[in-house]
Amino acid sequence: MPGAKVGGVGDVIRDLPAAVDKVGWPAVVLTPSYGRLHLLENAREIDPVMAGFRGQDHSVGVYEIPHANNDVRYIVLDHAFFVPTEPGIVYHDDTGSRPYATDADKFAFFSSASAAWIDAQDELPAAVHLHDWHAGIFAVLREFDPRYARLKQVPIFFTVHNLSYQGQRPLRGDLSSLEAWFPDLDVDEASIGDPHAEEVVNPMAAAIRLADRVNAVSPTYAEEIQRASDPEHGFIGGEGLENELARAAADDRLVGILNGCYYDVPKAERLRWAGLLKMARSTVCGWLEKQPGEALHELALERLSTLGRRRPLHVLTSVGRVVDQKMRLMLANTASGTGALEQLLENLGSRGVVFLLGSGEKRYEQALYDIARRADNLVFLRGYAEEFGAALYDAGDLFLMPSSFEPCGISQMLAMRAGQPCVVHGVGGLRDTVEHGVTGFVFGGDSPSALATNFVSCVDDALTLRAEHPIRWQRICTAAREARFDWKSSAEQYVELLYDHARH
Repeated sequence: MPGAKVGGVGDVIRDLPAAVDKVGWPAVVLTPSYGRLHLLENAREIDPVMAGFRGQDHSVGVYEIPHANNDVRYIVLDHAFFVPTEPGIVYHDDTGSRPYATDADKFAFFSSASAAWIDAQDELPAAVHLHDWHAGIFAVLREFDPRYARLKQVPIFFTVHNLSYQGQRPLRGDLSSLEAWFPDLDVDEASIGDPHAEEVVNPMAAAIRLADRVNAVSPTYAEEIQRASDPEHGFIGGEGLENELARAAADDRLVGILNGCYYDVPKAERLRWAGLLKMARSTVCGWLEKQPGEALHELALERLSTLGRRRPLHVLTSVGRVVDQKMRLMLANTASGTGALEQLLENLGSRGVVFLLGSGEKRYEQALYDIARRADNLVFLRGYAEEFGAALYDAGDLFLMPSSFEPCGISQMLAMRAGQPCVVHGVGGLRDTVEHGVTGFVFGGDSPSALATNFVSCVDDALTLRAEHPIRWQRICTAAREARFDWKSSAEQYVELLYDHARH
């Protein structure tokens, strides 16, 4: 729904329900209103429910949002707890001593409201599918809250999208704690606690332990997360939950299912160079209208104005969140001591330009801004712009995705769908979707420095191939365009490996 999609989880919640519906599993999607979704023009109010939270029962507004293109039911739950600051904000930046506090409150209440709505239905669903830490408290309520004893009849399946975010909060002693949320709840702390900190509830760990089955969003990621992270050697795995996940695998409860991509979409017309620059300028000017004087936008506009009328030999692109997962290797020092992105830009020189679109953590936005001030062949567009992102997928020559880890990834699939080969770190879903020298380019390494060095070398090799062997390059572009990771196949695996277990 408009205004509620953030990252890969948003892509899956948008696409998976429609896909499983088409293969025989009617789907209902529950989401918070975030103070705005219940105001959509076609929203229809239905009976409210009462949800327990902080020792009181709260009336929660319930709205159904019809969808013109599929038969999925979209249910929006509305309450002031879903709008802790201003409408439309999905995630809040809590720093210091109270990480996750605002969002944990919001999603704990969402779990309670969802349990209340499901329990109020005359016919219980065949299964409930939870996604990431945000829905982890639902598993806790279903297991330990007597008012939802009826829900124990319903199998729950839990999808791990990204273990970097686990939603930990204190068990007690804070307004944002399990005891404050549900003061009468009698829990088994071993089932819901963080494995590395006392007196802490970990929604991700709780859901992994309590769900009937667990899945990761690619087969390789499902293997990686059973091993401990080792950042010194450039490996990100279970992020402290590897033992829980290894036990789930030993119990035959953990599977890896690759996310999908839709291919039956109208083929976009590839913009010529002038059209791409015009769209970029329009996008940045729109941001400047909302944020007058913003230095990052002004620098982007300056960079765009200095690009010549002639298209550079190479146009490199990157679209994604500006967060540690995506930026760590991009900015890590190579063996020569130079940061990878700076080395790449230096090697590229006047032959090409890098367009990087995204926003996220301030420290990485600042780092990219600093590099863009020094390098006139980097255009950093700080923000979210779906239309311009789609144009970059279609117009670019080489897509950069050196993620430190990647549970699945959608950007590489979208670039490949458009016929743009990708340079990727060979982990998780990137390893499962990009074949080196066939549909794209894959690098590895056994330390952050080696990874950064190999990333730059891989880009250089790809551009050399493009310049000197155009026929081989075109074969790679065609193979990338013809690769298929469709949602129908993914949905069939969800049914076989997860949902069908609700029938046994």
